[in-house]
Amino acid sequence: MKKIIIPFLCAALYISPVAAQTTTAPAKTEAVKSKLTPKEVIDNYLKALGGKDKLESIKTTLIENTLTVQGMDIMMTTKKMGNKFKSEQSVMGQKMVQFFDGEKGYFEQAGQKTDIPADKIGDLKKSRVIDALAYDPATFSAVTVEKIEGKDYNVLTSDKGKFYFDASTGLLHKSSAEEGTAVVKSYMTVDGLKFPQEIEAEGNGQKVIIKTTKITLNSGVSDADFI
Repeated sequence: MKKIIIPFLCAALYISPVAAQTTTAPAKTEAVKSKLTPKEVIDNYLKALGGKDKLESIKTTLIENTLTVQGMDIMMTTKKMGNKFKSEQSVMGQKMVQFFDGEKGYFEQAGQKTDIPADKIGDLKKSRVIDALAYDPATFSAVTVEKIEGKDYNVLTSDKGKFYFDASTGLLHKSSAEEGTAVVKSYMTVDGLKFPQEIEAEGNGQKVIIKTTKITLNSGVSDADFI
């Protein structure tokens, strides 16, 4: 497990168009075409989070999480600036690092570094401090409506996977792709903006519960963190 946990968690944490995951087949639901366009779904999502302008004003984030996987609790701190990120995890006295400086990156565990695969770099370069801002309406051809447990969801589909937005709130509920699924169980509000508070992710045979304990905006992160 320890050999694969870092790349999986890196992908599972960021619920965005460039990193969403699942292994369990979704329950079959009847999908019908929505009256909304992909742009309208995304605009509603950004509005539900607190507004596009306010989201774009966030230049850095410092996020503290607790991850539970296979009975272990992992403390995790992630710093983001632009398309750069550095995530440090601590479990059983062992430190693990995920790093991307905007051009290249690596996973480090037990003193061993592994470069981020070249085929992932292009997507990481497109990432944003606030993942929701990376959604591009042009990458989605249409919107369907699916009912899950009695609730309607507007579903965007692209070559990256499927993204389910609650039709009543506009918020992202679930993302799924070939590698796995991630479900946002709850949101928290920080400085008038909503962020995922608890996520259940599953992929590569692992189930992870990600709980956010603290988010600091526009403070505590600098260029020096990504050298």
